[in-house]
Amino acid sequence: MLEVRDIFVSYGNRDVLRDISLTLEGGKMIALLGANGAGKTTLVRALNGILPVSKGEILIDGKPFHKFSRREIAQKVAVVAQENETKFPVTVLEFVLAGRFASGGAFGWESEKDFTASENALLSCDLASFSDRFMNELSGGERQRVVLARALATEANILLLDEPTANLDLAHQGSMFRLIRERCRTGKYSAIVITHDLNLAAEFADEIVLLKDGRICAKGAPSDVLTVGNLVEVFGVRVLLDANPASGKVRVTTVY
Repeated sequence: MLEVRDIFVSYGNRDVLRDISLTLEGGKMIALLGANGAGKTTLVRALNGILPVSKGEILIDGKPFHKFSRREIAQKVAVVAQENETKFPVTVLEFVLAGRFASGGAFGWESEKDFTASENALLSCDLASFSDRFMNELSGGERQRVVLARALATEANILLLDEPTANLDLAHQGSMFRLIRERCRTGKYSAIVITHDLNLAAEFADEIVLLKDGRICAKGAPSDVLTVGNLVEVFGVRVLLDANPASGKVRVTTVY
């Protein structure tokens, strides 16, 4: 379980995140929503230990974050970041295998377990035939799927995903969210996912956290958070809400 207790994150003298609290329980998926500049990526970077918190604390399974080594954090938390461009010629399989470093592997010393975990992750992301292709030859969408496969190959049970469906086509957007949802449903994994697609968030997330100007504006079940008032306040646009005829989940249509 990941607990965030009243954290602040500052750049210099400016607080960019203020009084953030949330709990990510095993088996749950939280969608992190908000306008550009709301602090979503900053929060994910703090949850991965890249950015220090100036106040408050973050705990994993009840243990304060600062008491874990970087290797221990990597064993527990896997990240898919927005920027994933790879300019040097490494193969897809080598790139995914490199994510196993926290389990003791390194180039040239990978175990059978490392290969199995990596190959299974590639298969899950519809990339089984990509193993020998070079990362710098892939499209943006293909590269994004490989980065997700690398995160899954770590077998870390907390996934932090910063726009994992960026550059993906319509079919792969849905399949990636479905894959993450299924991983969480087993109870072994949990995930925080940044997305700009409100309807994917409504369809797959257990909880939505809505950020505005570095603070939590609303959090709770998708049907409770995705209201006309909240969306007008955060995004400044008119919306229509109804039920998705296929699933019954709340559906958001922007009025331009």
